[in-house]
Parts: sequence; structure tokens; C-alpha cells
Amino acid sequence: MPKSCPLTALHSLQFPMQLPSFSGSPVTSRSYSAILRCPPRPLIFLTVVALSVTFIYFSATPILFNERTKNQWNGTAPVVIPSVHPLETVDLGNEEVRLTRVLKEAAMEDKTVILTTLNAAWASTDSIFDLFLESFQIGNDTRWLLDHLVIIAFDKKAYMRCKAMHPHCFALATMGVDFSGEKHFMSDGYLKMMWRRIDFLRIVLEMGYNFIFTDADVMWFRNPFPQFFPDGDFQIACDRFFGNHLNRNNTANGGFNFVKSNNRTIEFYKFWYSSREKLPGHHDQDVLNSIKFDPFVDEIGLKMRFLSTAFFGGLCEPSRNFSVVCTMHANCCVGLNRKFNDLRLMLEDWRRYMALPPALKNSRLPFWRVPQNCSLAPLQHHMTGFKGRIDGAQLTPYKLKVLNTSNFNAN
Repeated sequence: MPKSCPLTALHSLQFPMQLPSFSGSPVTSRSYSAILRCPPRPLIFLTVVALSVTFIYFSATPILFNERTKNQWNGTAPVVIPSVHPLETVDLGNEEVRLTRVLKEAAMEDKTVILTTLNAAWASTDSIFDLFLESFQIGNDTRWLLDHLVIIAFDKKAYMRCKAMHPHCFALATMGVDFSGEKHFMSDGYLKMMWRRIDFLRIVLEMGYNFIFTDADVMWFRNPFPQFFPDGDFQIACDRFFGNHLNRNNTANGGFNFVKSNNRTIEFYKFWYSSREKLPGHHDQDVLNSIKFDPFVDEIGLKMRFLSTAFFGGLCEPSRNFSVVCTMHANCCVGLNRKFNDLRLMLEDWRRYMALPPALKNSRLPFWRVPQNCSLAPLQHHMTGFKGRIDGAQLTPYKLKVLNTSNFNAN
């Protein structure tokens, strides 16, 4: 006979029906009563310890909220988010697998994605990144494009902010390089970041994806796809547009381009990236405005098209027609604060336009109030001191463009 135990709640359990056993013969309620009559004391002890540890753990673990869950908070039951940094849970060594997954999730039916890059300097709260996402929300037929936007984060802070704001984020690790701070125009960190981007875009093309690349200081006001050329392989916005989309004297701006995945564009991006060695100390846009005249571009048959500033404008050359503008870029502007202030004003101008009666929308009444904080004056130092090779009094539009990059301090 088993030893008797103190009466417990287990003794009140009743099993009025026969229950199956693993041996195949039924187990009666009498059998279960015998089993449950006296639970082993070590089991009781371990159960109490486990419950105590669990209680202490959850009492000590902070409850963190990202910006999305803050908006969903209703004051009833908190959403517990792990305190582990998202980037620390990413297998950075398996970049191809991660990239394949995020591109597949974001791609349109024809395997087109929208890409932008982000670092910590641009990812803080109330930053250019917020204005960038907001432009999609208030643009004309642009909100759906967010479903196809992939944000490439250069550092942990940018990745965490992206995960809090957007579903498609990719952590692009670069061993031994810290891309988190503000990268001033033509600094060593700035150049490394720009060339890392070009090499990454080549990988996307090799994976079979078309892409629109957009800087985060480009505001999206309309769906741009109707304005692209059906026969173009590589289509790029301009700081200065001279009226002909085939004219290679148009000053290309690397902050916005549409590229189709094919052998021609893949070879072009390889050529573009390798050309950095022939022009050391230059960033990707300088090099592009040089190699676009190279015979190699014609040898591979690349169909290069330049996009009109009427549709794809910027502070260098604003679009003058609110009824057709697709994007506006904070190019020709030095400093994050200047960019942010003018971009915020740009969004206000767009809201003002959208609120106009239909009869006034096509009039000449709407106008941009930018540039305001942005100015070409800070560029004079760069233009007159660019390694002693450029005489500011002899600048041609092309030479001005070389210094007047769309990505000042960007990323």
C-alpha cells in the first residue's frame, strides 16, 4: 500500500469515463486515483521553483514599445517586445538569404522594387526619414508604393528605426566601417558609403530585380512609372536638364534612377564600380558623369535615358508644374538641418496645392517656396578648393554638377 499524503486538490479530480492507455488497455478512474493520490515531493518542489523563477524573470524584463505599438496601445494589455536589438538577431553572414527573402516579399509582379538607404543620422525621430515616408502617404497614387519599398539600413540604429516604421528592412553590414554618423560631403566615410551602395545595387540586378533607387531626401508626390521610357535600361534624374532625354550632357543625379535588370545594366554597374579606381577621391555621381561618355557604354548597348526635371525636379532645378510633378529632391543643399527644413516646407506646399479647388490646381497659383534654408553659398568653398583643379570663374554646368551632388552629407 502506498503511504498516505496530505489531502490536495489532486484528490478531487474525477474521471468518470475510461481513458485510453499507451498499452492499449483502458485505464479506469480507480487507476488514475491511485496515480494522482500522492504526487512525488521532488516534483512539487521543482514546480514551485520554476514558477518562482518565471515570475522573477518577467518582473525584471522591461516592456518596450516601438512607435507602431505605441499607436496601437489601448491601455488594457501591454504588448511585450523583446529587449534584444533586432540587428543582433540577424545572421549577418547569410546576406544573400536575407536579401532574397526581403526582395521577394516587397517585389511587384514584374520583380520591381523601390530601394532607399538609411543610416543613423537620417533615421532619428522627426528626421528626413519621417518626411520621406510621409510624402508617400500624402502623394497622389503613391501610398501603395510603400508595399514595395525596401529600406537598406547601414547600421543598427537605422535598422531598428526601420523595423519600427516599415515592414521591409534589410541590414547591410560592412565589416570594419561605421556608417552611423552624418557623412559630410566628400569625406572618407561619405565616399565609402556611396560606393558600397553602387556595389549593392549591382547585386540586386544580378538577382533579377528591377529597381527604382531613391535617396531618402526625395519626396514622392505622384506615381513615377507612367513617366519612364519603355525602352530605357538605365533612367536617371537630373540636376540640370537640357530638354532632350538622350543628351548625355544632362547632369545626372544619382539620387533617383530606374534600372532594369539585364546583362547591359549589370555590366554597366560593374564598370561604374570599377571606375572608382581610375578616379580616386570622387564619389559615384562624379564618376557617372564622366563614364557616361565612355565608348564602353555604347559597346554594351546600354539604353541610357535622362528624366526631365518637369517630372523629377529638385532644389537645383524645381519642377514648375504641380499638376505633373512626381518627385522633388533636396539636391544642391548642404547640411541635414537645411535639408529637413526645406523638405518640410515642400510637403506644406504640396498639401496647400492638394487643398485647392480643381479650377485653381491647373492655374499658375501653386508655387514652391523652396529653396529657402538651402543655398548654393556653402558650396563655394568646395567649388573653389576642389583639389586646386577647378577655377570657380570658369565652371561649366557639368563641372558645377560634379561638386553639386544630390547627396551632400547624405548617408
